Amino acid sequence: MTIADETGATEPATGPVTGRPEQPGEAEQGTGRDAILRAARRAFALRPYADVTMRGIAADAGVSPSLIVKRFGSKEHLFNTVADFGPAADELFAAEPGALGRHLVLTVVRMRREQRGDPLLRVVFSLGNDDERTLLRERFRRQVTDRLAASLPGPDAELRAELIAGQLLGLGATLSLHRPGAGDRATPERLAELYAPALQRLVDGA
Repeated sequence: MTIADETGATEPATGPVTGRPEQPGEAEQGTGRDAILRAARRAFALRPYADVTMRGIAADAGVSPSLIVKRFGSKEHLFNTVADFGPAADELFAAEPGALGRHLVLTVVRMRREQRGDPLLRVVFSLGNDDERTLLRERFRRQVTDRLAASLPGPDAELRAELIAGQLLGLGATLSLHRPGAGDRATPERLAELYAPALQRLVDGA
């Protein structure tokens, strides 16, 4: 598996970026949906928005184009679903500050293993053009870094949030680059035991 296999979409430079993406729980959960999302993440990571087609995503996912239209409505809405960091942030930050470091590690590892892809890495490894990468990073800052900074107690919250985001991206990149490796064999609890203390120090501001 390559890095691109684990990353998601880029923002479109010229295509629409507004519109309401599918929300968790709204689409029927059944055969094909996860395959569509994995294929869409690969497609938007490897090609500019304008070059991605619903037919190509359908072929990669092994489903019909009509099924994608039924579940996501349009390429724009499909893009917004795979490029949206909000749902991942909801899960990542669903813990009290005193337990957040461990929760972040466990959640990243769980999401990687359940979804067969990293929830954050697409912001780093997107292969789109400069405008697309800039737009994706702006969305990451707004939905992940700024949201985290607003919840951190103590001074230098923005700086600490940026460092925490960097640590999480580093964890994902390390697990991807060394795949298969010791990280795949380690339990989530062991990874948290080793990695979470540094994150927790940043959360606490100590």
